[in-house]
Amino acid sequence: MPAFLAHAGTAILIWIFELSMIPVLVWFERKASAYMQDRTGPNRAAVLGIRMGGLIHTIADVIKLVFKEDATPSQVSRFYYTLAPMMAMSVALLTFAVIPVADDLAVGGQILHWQVLKIDAGLLWIFAVGSLGVLAVILAGWGSNNRYALLGGMRSSAQMVSYELALGLSAVGILMVFGTLDLNRIVQGQGNLLFGFLPMWGVVVQPLAAVLFMIATLAECNRTPFDLPEGESEIIGFHVEYSSLKFALFFMAEYVNIVVAAGITATLFFGGWQIPWLPTASLEAHARTVLLVSLGGAAVLFLLLAGASLRWSRRLKRLYADARRREGDVWAGLLLGLAALCLLGGILALSFPSQGIAPGVFARVAQLGVFLAKVVVLSFLFIWIRWTLPRFRYDQLMNLGWKSLLPLSLLNIVATAAVLRWLGR
Repeated sequence: MPAFLAHAGTAILIWIFELSMIPVLVWFERKASAYMQDRTGPNRAAVLGIRMGGLIHTIADVIKLVFKEDATPSQVSRFYYTLAPMMAMSVALLTFAVIPVADDLAVGGQILHWQVLKIDAGLLWIFAVGSLGVLAVILAGWGSNNRYALLGGMRSSAQMVSYELALGLSAVGILMVFGTLDLNRIVQGQGNLLFGFLPMWGVVVQPLAAVLFMIATLAECNRTPFDLPEGESEIIGFHVEYSSLKFALFFMAEYVNIVVAAGITATLFFGGWQIPWLPTASLEAHARTVLLVSLGGAAVLFLLLAGASLRWSRRLKRLYADARRREGDVWAGLLLGLAALCLLGGILALSFPSQGIAPGVFARVAQLGVFLAKVVVLSFLFIWIRWTLPRFRYDQLMNLGWKSLLPLSLLNIVATAAVLRWLGR
Protein backbone atom coordinates (compact mmCIF):
# COMPACT_ATOMS: atom_id res chain seq x y z
CA MET A 1 0.00 0.00 0.00
CA PRO A 2 2.74 2.61 0.77
CA ALA A 3 4.36 1.84 -2.59
CA PHE A 4 1.03 2.26 -4.40
CA LEU A 5 0.31 5.54 -2.63
CA ALA A 6 3.83 6.78 -3.41
CA HIS A 7 3.46 5.94 -7.12
CA ALA A 8 -0.01 7.52 -7.25
CA GLY A 9 1.25 10.63 -5.48
CA THR A 10 4.24 10.87 -7.81
CA ALA A 11 1.97 10.55 -10.86
CA ILE A 12 -0.36 13.28 -9.63
CA LEU A 13 2.58 15.53 -8.72
CA ILE A 14 4.29 15.09 -12.09
CA TRP A 15 1.13 15.67 -14.12
CA ILE A 16 0.25 18.73 -12.06
CA PHE A 17 3.77 20.05 -12.66
CA GLU A 18 3.57 19.39 -16.41
CA LEU A 19 0.18 21.09 -16.76
CA SER A 20 1.06 24.01 -14.49
CA MET A 21 4.20 24.64 -16.54
CA ILE A 22 2.05 25.46 -19.60
CA PRO A 23 0.95 28.95 -18.41
CA VAL A 24 4.42 29.58 -16.99
CA LEU A 25 6.08 28.79 -20.34
CA VAL A 26 3.53 30.88 -22.23
CA TRP A 27 4.39 33.77 -19.92
CA PHE A 28 8.12 33.10 -20.38
CA GLU A 29 7.56 33.07 -24.14
CA ARG A 30 5.85 36.46 -24.19
CA LYS A 31 8.06 38.26 -21.71
CA ALA A 32 11.32 36.83 -23.07
CA SER A 33 10.44 37.75 -26.64
CA ALA A 34 9.42 41.22 -25.47
CA TYR A 35 12.75 41.84 -23.75
CA MET A 36 14.69 40.46 -26.72
CA GLN A 37 12.78 42.74 -29.10
CA ASP A 38 12.96 45.78 -26.79
CA ARG A 39 9.23 46.06 -26.14
CA THR A 40 6.99 45.86 -23.10
CA GLY A 41 5.15 42.63 -23.70
CA PRO A 42 1.74 41.73 -22.18
CA ASN A 43 0.61 44.54 -19.90
CA ARG A 44 -3.10 45.20 -20.55
CA ALA A 45 -5.22 42.39 -19.08
CA ALA A 46 -5.81 42.88 -15.35
CA VAL A 47 -7.96 41.72 -12.46
CA LEU A 48 -9.00 44.62 -10.20
CA GLY A 49 -6.28 46.63 -11.90
CA ILE A 50 -3.52 44.16 -11.00
CA ARG A 51 -1.69 42.70 -14.02
CA MET A 52 0.71 40.36 -12.18
CA GLY A 53 3.46 41.08 -14.69
CA GLY A 54 1.37 39.87 -17.63
CA LEU A 55 0.27 36.55 -16.06
CA ILE A 56 -3.38 37.61 -16.35
CA HIS A 57 -3.02 37.40 -20.13
CA THR A 58 -2.45 33.66 -19.85
CA ILE A 59 -5.62 33.28 -17.78
CA ALA A 60 -7.48 35.30 -20.41
CA ASP A 61 -6.19 32.96 -23.12
CA VAL A 62 -7.49 29.92 -21.24
CA ILE A 63 -10.93 31.48 -20.79
CA LYS A 64 -11.02 32.46 -24.47
CA LEU A 65 -10.18 28.94 -25.68
CA VAL A 66 -12.68 27.31 -23.31
CA PHE A 67 -15.61 29.49 -24.40
CA LYS A 68 -14.69 29.82 -28.05
CA GLU A 69 -17.02 28.06 -30.49
CA ASP A 70 -15.87 24.56 -31.38
CA ALA A 71 -16.40 24.64 -35.14
CA THR A 72 -16.01 21.29 -36.90
CA PRO A 73 -15.87 21.47 -40.72
CA SER A 74 -18.33 19.21 -42.52
CA GLN A 75 -15.70 17.45 -44.65
CA VAL A 76 -13.55 16.03 -41.82
CA SER A 77 -13.29 12.38 -40.81
CA ARG A 78 -14.68 12.89 -37.32
CA PHE A 79 -13.05 9.90 -35.61
CA TYR A 80 -9.49 10.71 -36.68
CA TYR A 81 -10.12 14.45 -36.45
CA THR A 82 -11.17 14.10 -32.80
CA LEU A 83 -8.58 11.45 -31.91
CA ALA A 84 -5.55 13.44 -33.09
CA PRO A 85 -5.47 16.22 -30.42
CA MET A 86 -6.23 13.73 -27.63
CA MET A 87 -3.40 11.49 -28.81
CA ALA A 88 -0.98 14.44 -28.97
CA MET A 89 -1.69 15.38 -25.36
CA SER A 90 -1.72 11.79 -24.09
CA VAL A 91 1.66 10.98 -25.65
CA ALA A 92 3.16 14.14 -24.18
CA LEU A 93 1.96 13.25 -20.67
CA LEU A 94 2.87 9.54 -20.85
CA THR A 95 6.46 10.11 -21.98
CA PHE A 96 7.40 11.68 -18.63
CA ALA A 97 6.23 8.59 -16.72
CA VAL A 98 9.62 6.84 -16.57
CA ILE A 99 11.73 9.87 -15.65
CA PRO A 100 12.93 9.66 -12.00
CA VAL A 101 12.42 12.86 -10.02
CA ALA A 102 14.34 11.68 -6.91
CA ASP A 103 16.35 8.72 -5.65
CA ASP A 104 14.74 5.52 -4.39
CA LEU A 105 13.64 5.54 -0.74
CA ALA A 106 13.51 2.48 1.54
CA VAL A 107 10.48 2.55 3.87
CA GLY A 108 9.39 -0.39 5.99
CA GLY A 109 11.22 -2.95 3.92
CA GLN A 110 9.82 -1.57 0.66
CA ILE A 111 11.59 0.49 -1.98
CA LEU A 112 9.62 3.54 -3.06
CA HIS A 113 10.52 4.60 -6.58
CA TRP A 114 10.02 8.28 -7.35
CA GLN A 115 8.88 7.42 -10.85
CA VAL A 116 5.37 7.03 -12.19
CA LEU A 117 6.49 3.90 -14.06
CA LYS A 118 9.53 1.93 -12.91
CA ILE A 119 10.90 -0.24 -15.73
CA ASP A 120 14.45 -1.35 -16.47
CA ALA A 121 14.24 -0.21 -20.11
CA GLY A 122 13.08 3.31 -19.32
CA LEU A 123 15.12 4.88 -22.11
CA LEU A 124 13.39 2.64 -24.66
CA TRP A 125 9.98 3.66 -23.26
CA ILE A 126 10.77 7.29 -24.00
CA PHE A 127 11.67 6.61 -27.62
CA ALA A 128 8.79 4.14 -28.13
CA VAL A 129 6.03 6.32 -26.66
CA GLY A 130 7.50 9.59 -27.92
CA SER A 131 7.49 8.31 -31.49
CA LEU A 132 3.70 7.94 -31.31
CA GLY A 133 3.47 11.73 -31.44
CA VAL A 134 4.02 11.44 -35.19
CA LEU A 135 0.69 9.62 -35.47
CA ALA A 136 -1.17 12.53 -33.88
CA VAL A 137 0.26 14.91 -36.48
CA ILE A 138 -0.52 12.57 -39.39
CA LEU A 139 -4.07 11.92 -38.14
CA ALA A 140 -4.69 15.65 -37.75
CA GLY A 141 -3.68 16.34 -41.34
CA TRP A 142 -5.39 13.26 -42.78
CA GLY A 143 -8.56 13.55 -40.70
CA SER A 144 -9.03 17.20 -41.63
CA ASN A 145 -9.50 16.28 -45.32
CA ASN A 146 -7.72 19.50 -46.19
CA ARG A 147 -4.84 19.50 -48.68
CA TYR A 148 -2.87 22.13 -46.78
CA ALA A 149 -3.33 20.36 -43.45
CA LEU A 150 -2.26 17.07 -45.07
CA LEU A 151 0.88 18.67 -46.51
CA GLY A 152 1.68 20.17 -43.12
CA GLY A 153 1.22 16.78 -41.46
CA MET A 154 3.44 15.04 -44.00
CA ARG A 155 6.13 17.68 -43.60
CA SER A 156 5.99 17.39 -39.82
CA SER A 157 6.13 13.59 -39.85
CA ALA A 158 9.12 13.62 -42.22
CA GLN A 159 10.92 16.04 -39.90
CA MET A 160 10.16 14.09 -36.73
CA VAL A 161 11.17 10.73 -38.22
CA SER A 162 14.43 12.22 -39.55
CA TYR A 163 15.47 13.73 -36.24
CA GLU A 164 14.41 10.74 -34.15
CA LEU A 165 17.37 8.87 -35.65
CA ALA A 166 19.86 11.43 -34.38
CA LEU A 167 17.96 11.64 -31.08
CA GLY A 168 18.21 7.91 -30.43
CA LEU A 169 21.79 7.52 -31.62
CA SER A 170 23.02 10.46 -29.53
CA ALA A 171 21.67 8.71 -26.42
CA VAL A 172 23.58 5.51 -27.24
CA GLY A 173 26.80 7.08 -25.93
CA ILE A 174 25.17 7.59 -22.51
CA LEU A 175 24.00 3.97 -22.60
CA MET A 176 27.56 2.81 -23.34
CA VAL A 177 29.13 4.90 -20.58
CA PHE A 178 26.71 3.95 -17.80
CA GLY A 179 25.86 0.46 -19.08
CA THR A 180 22.12 0.53 -18.40
CA LEU A 181 18.77 1.57 -19.85
CA ASP A 182 17.39 2.25 -16.37
CA LEU A 183 17.11 6.03 -16.10
CA ASN A 184 17.43 6.09 -12.32
CA ARG A 185 20.67 4.08 -12.46
CA ILE A 186 21.95 6.48 -15.13
CA VAL A 187 21.27 9.39 -12.78
CA GLN A 188 22.89 7.54 -9.87
CA GLY A 189 25.97 6.99 -12.03
CA GLN A 190 26.18 10.73 -12.66
CA GLY A 191 26.70 11.25 -8.93
CA ASN A 192 30.29 9.99 -9.22
CA LEU A 193 33.19 12.42 -9.48
CA LEU A 194 35.81 12.66 -12.21
CA PHE A 195 39.34 13.54 -11.03
CA GLY A 196 37.91 13.82 -7.52
CA PHE A 197 35.99 17.07 -8.04
CA LEU A 198 34.08 17.15 -11.38
CA PRO A 199 30.52 15.70 -11.35
CA MET A 200 30.27 12.87 -13.87
CA TRP A 201 27.27 14.38 -15.64
CA GLY A 202 26.39 13.26 -19.13
CA VAL A 203 27.33 16.63 -20.60
CA VAL A 204 30.86 16.14 -19.20
CA VAL A 205 31.44 12.59 -20.45
CA GLN A 206 29.39 13.01 -23.65
CA PRO A 207 29.56 16.70 -24.68
CA LEU A 208 28.96 16.08 -28.40
CA ALA A 209 26.01 13.80 -27.65
CA ALA A 210 24.51 16.48 -25.39
CA VAL A 211 24.60 19.08 -28.18
CA LEU A 212 23.19 16.65 -30.75
CA PHE A 213 20.47 15.50 -28.38
CA MET A 214 19.31 19.04 -27.58
CA ILE A 215 19.21 19.99 -31.27
CA ALA A 216 17.18 16.88 -32.06
CA THR A 217 14.74 17.53 -29.20
CA LEU A 218 14.13 21.03 -30.56
CA ALA A 219 13.21 19.47 -33.91
CA GLU A 220 11.00 16.86 -32.23
CA CYS A 221 9.11 19.62 -30.40
CA ASN A 222 8.58 21.55 -33.67
CA ARG A 223 10.19 24.61 -32.12
CA THR A 224 11.97 27.36 -34.02
CA PRO A 225 14.24 27.03 -35.95
CA PHE A 226 12.53 23.69 -36.69
CA ASP A 227 8.90 24.89 -36.80
CA LEU A 228 8.36 24.27 -40.51
CA PRO A 229 5.21 22.17 -39.94
CA GLU A 230 3.59 25.36 -38.59
CA GLY A 231 5.39 27.75 -40.96
CA GLU A 232 2.48 29.93 -41.99
CA SER A 233 4.73 31.93 -44.33
CA GLU A 234 5.28 28.80 -46.43
CA ILE A 235 2.44 26.37 -45.78
CA ILE A 236 -0.57 26.17 -43.50
CA GLY A 237 0.00 23.95 -40.47
CA PHE A 238 -1.50 20.53 -39.83
CA HIS A 239 -3.98 21.96 -37.28
CA VAL A 240 -5.50 24.59 -39.56
CA GLU A 241 -9.01 23.09 -39.26
CA TYR A 242 -9.00 23.00 -35.44
CA SER A 243 -10.51 25.51 -33.04
CA SER A 244 -11.42 25.92 -29.38
CA LEU A 245 -10.33 23.12 -27.04
CA LYS A 246 -9.16 20.81 -29.82
CA PHE A 247 -6.67 23.43 -30.97
CA ALA A 248 -5.82 24.12 -27.32
CA LEU A 249 -4.81 20.47 -26.88
CA PHE A 250 -2.25 20.77 -29.70
CA PHE A 251 -1.07 24.06 -28.21
CA MET A 252 -0.77 22.55 -24.72
CA ALA A 253 0.92 19.40 -26.04
CA GLU A 254 3.66 21.52 -27.61
CA TYR A 255 4.51 23.08 -24.27
CA VAL A 256 4.24 19.78 -22.39
CA ASN A 257 6.64 18.33 -24.95
CA ILE A 258 9.08 21.13 -24.06
CA VAL A 259 8.85 20.13 -20.39
CA VAL A 260 9.32 16.46 -21.31
CA ALA A 261 12.32 17.27 -23.53
CA ALA A 262 13.83 19.37 -20.73
CA GLY A 263 13.24 16.53 -18.24
CA ILE A 264 14.88 13.94 -20.49
CA THR A 265 17.82 16.25 -21.22
CA ALA A 266 18.30 16.97 -17.52
CA THR A 267 18.12 13.24 -16.70
CA LEU A 268 20.61 12.09 -19.33
CA PHE A 269 23.08 14.98 -19.43
CA PHE A 270 22.69 17.29 -16.41
CA GLY A 271 22.59 14.91 -13.45
CA GLY A 272 18.80 14.56 -13.16
CA TRP A 273 17.91 14.79 -9.47
CA GLN A 274 21.58 14.77 -8.43
CA ILE A 275 22.76 17.74 -6.35
CA PRO A 276 26.44 18.40 -7.20
CA TRP A 277 28.81 17.13 -4.48
CA LEU A 278 25.85 16.09 -2.31
CA PRO A 279 25.03 12.40 -2.92
CA THR A 280 21.96 10.94 -1.27
CA ALA A 281 23.85 9.55 1.73
CA SER A 282 25.53 12.90 2.49
CA LEU A 283 22.25 14.73 1.99
CA GLU A 284 20.54 12.50 4.54
CA ALA A 285 23.42 12.79 7.02
CA HIS A 286 23.41 16.61 6.87
CA ALA A 287 19.67 17.11 6.30
CA ARG A 288 19.21 19.70 9.07
CA THR A 289 22.17 21.82 7.94
CA VAL A 290 21.10 21.73 4.29
CA LEU A 291 17.53 22.63 5.27
CA LEU A 292 18.65 25.61 7.35
CA VAL A 293 20.98 26.89 4.63
CA SER A 294 18.29 26.45 1.95
CA LEU A 295 15.63 28.28 3.95
CA GLY A 296 18.05 31.05 4.88
CA GLY A 297 19.17 31.51 1.28
CA ALA A 298 15.55 31.54 0.07
CA ALA A 299 14.61 34.16 2.70
CA VAL A 300 17.49 36.42 1.62
CA LEU A 301 16.51 36.02 -2.05
CA PHE A 302 12.86 36.87 -1.35
CA LEU A 303 13.91 39.94 0.67
CA LEU A 304 16.11 41.17 -2.18
CA LEU A 305 13.28 40.66 -4.67
CA ALA A 306 10.88 42.46 -2.32
CA GLY A 307 13.28 45.43 -2.20
CA ALA A 308 13.43 45.47 -6.00
CA SER A 309 9.61 45.36 -6.13
CA LEU A 310 9.38 48.36 -3.80
CA ARG A 311 11.74 50.33 -6.04
CA TRP A 312 9.61 49.31 -9.03
CA SER A 313 6.51 50.42 -7.08
CA ARG A 314 7.90 53.94 -6.69
CA ARG A 315 8.40 54.09 -10.45
CA LEU A 316 4.85 52.87 -11.10
CA LYS A 317 3.41 55.52 -8.79
CA ARG A 318 5.11 58.22 -10.86
CA LEU A 319 3.73 56.76 -14.10
CA TYR A 320 0.14 55.79 -13.23
CA ALA A 321 -2.75 57.15 -11.24
CA ASP A 322 -4.94 54.01 -11.37
CA ALA A 323 -4.71 50.55 -9.80
CA ARG A 324 -1.53 49.78 -11.75
CA ARG A 325 0.43 51.93 -9.33
CA ARG A 326 -0.14 49.36 -6.58
CA GLU A 327 1.20 46.35 -8.49
CA GLY A 328 4.72 46.67 -7.10
CA ASP A 329 3.31 46.79 -3.57
CA VAL A 330 1.36 43.60 -4.23
CA TRP A 331 4.50 41.77 -5.39
CA ALA A 332 6.50 43.15 -2.46
CA GLY A 333 3.84 41.94 -0.01
CA LEU A 334 3.83 38.46 -1.52
CA LEU A 335 7.62 38.22 -1.45
CA LEU A 336 7.84 39.48 2.14
CA GLY A 337 5.26 36.85 3.13
CA LEU A 338 7.36 34.14 1.49
CA ALA A 339 10.48 35.43 3.26
CA ALA A 340 8.61 35.31 6.60
CA LEU A 341 7.53 31.73 5.89
CA CYS A 342 11.14 30.76 5.15
CA LEU A 343 12.32 32.33 8.41
CA LEU A 344 9.56 30.55 10.33
CA GLY A 345 10.53 27.31 8.63
CA GLY A 346 14.14 27.90 9.65
CA ILE A 347 13.11 28.24 13.29
CA LEU A 348 11.10 25.04 13.11
CA ALA A 349 13.99 23.29 11.32
CA LEU A 350 16.16 23.69 14.41
CA SER A 351 14.22 20.78 15.89
CA PHE A 352 14.38 18.72 12.68
CA PRO A 353 15.06 15.06 13.65
CA SER A 354 18.35 13.55 12.58
CA GLN A 355 17.08 9.97 12.82
CA GLY A 356 14.19 8.03 11.37
CA ILE A 357 12.53 8.56 8.01
CA ALA A 358 12.54 12.38 8.11
CA PRO A 359 16.10 12.90 6.73
CA GLY A 360 15.40 10.48 3.88
CA VAL A 361 12.15 12.21 2.95
CA PHE A 362 13.82 15.63 3.09
CA ALA A 363 16.65 14.40 0.86
CA ARG A 364 14.15 13.25 -1.79
CA VAL A 365 12.17 16.50 -1.60
CA ALA A 366 15.41 18.46 -2.04
CA GLN A 367 16.34 16.29 -5.03
CA LEU A 368 12.88 16.83 -6.49
CA GLY A 369 13.27 20.60 -6.14
CA VAL A 370 16.68 20.55 -7.85
CA PHE A 371 15.34 18.39 -10.69
CA LEU A 372 12.36 20.68 -11.28
CA ALA A 373 14.67 23.72 -11.24
CA LYS A 374 16.82 22.12 -13.96
CA VAL A 375 13.69 21.43 -16.02
CA VAL A 376 12.55 25.05 -15.73
CA VAL A 377 15.97 26.40 -16.75
CA LEU A 378 16.22 24.07 -19.77
CA SER A 379 12.63 24.90 -20.79
CA PHE A 380 13.52 28.58 -20.76
CA LEU A 381 16.59 27.75 -22.88
CA PHE A 382 14.28 26.29 -25.54
CA ILE A 383 12.27 29.52 -25.53
CA TRP A 384 15.46 31.59 -25.71
CA ILE A 385 16.59 29.66 -28.78
CA ARG A 386 13.22 30.20 -30.46
CA TRP A 387 13.52 33.97 -30.27
CA THR A 388 17.18 34.00 -31.27
CA LEU A 389 17.43 31.88 -34.43
CA PRO A 390 15.48 32.21 -37.71
CA ARG A 391 13.50 29.37 -39.26
CA PHE A 392 15.38 26.98 -41.54
CA ARG A 393 14.31 26.26 -45.08
CA TYR A 394 13.02 22.73 -45.53
CA ASP A 395 16.08 21.59 -47.50
CA GLN A 396 18.37 23.09 -44.85
CA LEU A 397 16.47 21.28 -42.13
CA MET A 398 16.69 17.89 -43.83
CA ASN A 399 20.35 18.39 -44.76
CA LEU A 400 21.15 19.20 -41.13
CA GLY A 401 19.40 16.06 -39.92
CA TRP A 402 20.70 13.56 -42.47
CA LYS A 403 24.09 15.01 -43.45
CA SER A 404 25.26 16.48 -40.15
CA LEU A 405 23.50 15.18 -37.05
CA LEU A 406 23.25 11.55 -38.16
CA PRO A 407 26.95 11.17 -39.16
CA LEU A 408 28.06 12.99 -36.00
CA SER A 409 25.90 10.71 -33.87
CA LEU A 410 27.50 7.64 -35.45
CA LEU A 411 30.96 9.17 -35.03
CA ASN A 412 30.22 9.81 -31.35
CA ILE A 413 29.32 6.14 -30.87
CA VAL A 414 32.56 4.99 -32.50
CA ALA A 415 34.65 7.47 -30.48
CA THR A 416 32.91 6.45 -27.24
CA ALA A 417 33.54 2.76 -27.97
CA ALA A 418 37.22 3.47 -28.68
CA VAL A 419 37.67 5.42 -25.43
CA LEU A 420 35.90 2.77 -23.37
CA ARG A 421 38.04 0.09 -24.98
CA TRP A 422 41.18 2.09 -24.21
CA LEU A 423 40.06 2.47 -20.59
CA GLY A 424 39.39 -1.26 -20.40
CA ARG A 425 35.67 -0.97 -19.68
